[in-house]
Amino acid sequence: MTAPPPAASATSTAGTTQPRSAEERTPWIKRHRPVRNSWELGIYGGVFLPSTRHEFYEPDLGVEGFGYQRLARAGADLGLRVGYYPLSFLGLELEGGVMPMKVADGRPATLYTFRPVVLAQLPYRIAPFIRVGFGLLGISSPSLGKDIDPTLNVGGGVKFYINRLLALRLDIVNNVATARGVGNARSNNLEILLGLSLRLGKQKEAPAQSLRDTDGDGLYDPGQVGVAPADEDACPQEPGPRENRGCPLRDTDGDGLYDPGQAGVAPADEDACPQEPGPRENRGCPLIDSDKDGLFDPNQPVPAEQIDLCPNEPGPRELKGCPDRDQDKIIDQNDKCPDQPEVYNQIADSDGCPDEIPKEVKKISGVLEGIYFDVDKDTIKPRSKPILDKAVKVLKEYSETRWRIEGHTDSDGDREHNMDLSQRRAEAVRNYLVEHGIDAQRLVPQGFGPDQPIDTNATAKGKAKNRRIEFKLID
Repeated sequence: MTAPPPAASATSTAGTTQPRSAEERTPWIKRHRPVRNSWELGIYGGVFLPSTRHEFYEPDLGVEGFGYQRLARAGADLGLRVGYYPLSFLGLELEGGVMPMKVADGRPATLYTFRPVVLAQLPYRIAPFIRVGFGLLGISSPSLGKDIDPTLNVGGGVKFYINRLLALRLDIVNNVATARGVGNARSNNLEILLGLSLRLGKQKEAPAQSLRDTDGDGLYDPGQVGVAPADEDACPQEPGPRENRGCPLRDTDGDGLYDPGQAGVAPADEDACPQEPGPRENRGCPLIDSDKDGLFDPNQPVPAEQIDLCPNEPGPRELKGCPDRDQDKIIDQNDKCPDQPEVYNQIADSDGCPDEIPKEVKKISGVLEGIYFDVDKDTIKPRSKPILDKAVKVLKEYSETRWRIEGHTDSDGDREHNMDLSQRRAEAVRNYLVEHGIDAQRLVPQGFGPDQPIDTNATAKGKAKNRRIEFKLID
C-alpha cells in the first residue's frame, strides 16, 4: 500500500508537468524588481516648502529694483523626470519642475528647477533609495524679479514596482541653496513628491520549458536540464512524497501506518508491527484475544466494554467474556454451583446455587395473623407486638430479602376512605419494623382497600378475614 502523493502544480494529459513561471516561483519581494540597462520615464507632483531665509529674488537695481519678500509657506510642485539605470541598484536621472506659489504681498511667483541626480537603491520590489545631485533653482515674480541660484539637492524615498511596466515613487528632497544675508549661510527648501514612472527596456521573462513529471507527484523525472537535485524524483514511475524523494511509502500490512525507517514518516505514523495489521491506537500491532470470544485481553487500547474479564476462557459479551455453564447469569468463577442454575428467590441469589425459601421466611409470607388495629384507625394494638417482633427477627436474619407490606380492609364504608386506611395501616407496620432496625429501603407499603377480598363481605367472619396485613417477597 502506498501513501497518496501530493498533487502536482499542473499536469498535462501526457503526464508532463507544466512548471510555474519564473515570476510565480519568485518571492513576492523580488517580483518586478529593478534590472540593469533599463529606463524610467516619470511624472511627479507634490508640495514645495521654501525657506524663510531664501535668496530667490533679484537684487536692488535703482527705482526699478526688487527687494526681499517671504514666499508663502507652501506651493504646488509639478515636474517630469527621466532616468537610466546601468545597474539594478544605481541610476542617473534628470528632473525638471515648476512650483507656482504666492509672495507675501499676495502677488504670484513661479519657481522652477532643473537638476541631474545620482540615485542608489535596493534592488527589490519595494526599493528604498537615496539621491544626491547639483542643480539650478530659479524664480520669476513681479515682486521678486528673476533670479537663478545653484543648489545641492539631497534626499531619499522609496519605490514600489507595481508590475513590469509601472512603479510608484515617494521622494523627500532638500534643496540646499544660499541664504539671504551676508556670509555663507544656507537655506533649506524642502520638496515632498509623489510620482508614477513608466519602465522601459526591462527584459521579459523567458517562457518556462515543460519538465516531465511522469507520476505527477510534483518532483521531476531525473536527467532533465534545469532540475535541481532536490526536485528530482528517485521513483519517477510511482508517486510519493517529497520527503521520501518521490518514492511511495511502504505499508506492508495495509493498516494505514508505514513501515519504520522511511524518510518523511512522523513517529506517530510508524508501524510497530509492519507485518501484521493493527489499529493506530495500538501502534499498528494486532489486538490480542486469547480465547477468541470477540473481546480483547486487558490493558489494550480499546473501550472498556470490549475488555475481556476472563481472557483465557471464552464467554458471552453480556458477561464480559466470562463463561457461564448453567446460564444463570452468574459467571463460573463466582458461581458456587456452576452446573446448577441459581433459583432467584431473594435467598442467597448471588451464590449461583439452587435453594428453597426457608421455613422461617415462609411463616411470615402471606397473611400475617395476629396484627390488630384500633377500629377505623392505623394505631397498632399492643397485642400485635409478638408477631411483629417475630417478623423483625426473620427480616434481620434474611437481610437480602425485600418485602411488600400490603394493607386490606372489608367493604364497609366509603371505598376512598378504606383505600386511605389500608395505606396508613401498611405504613404503620413498616414504621414499626424500621423503628426496630429494619432498613426502610427493603420495605414497600401499599394499601389495596376492599379491592382484594379473600372471603365474603356478607358475614362478620368473612369481613374479619378481609381486614388483614400481608407480607410478600418482592421478586
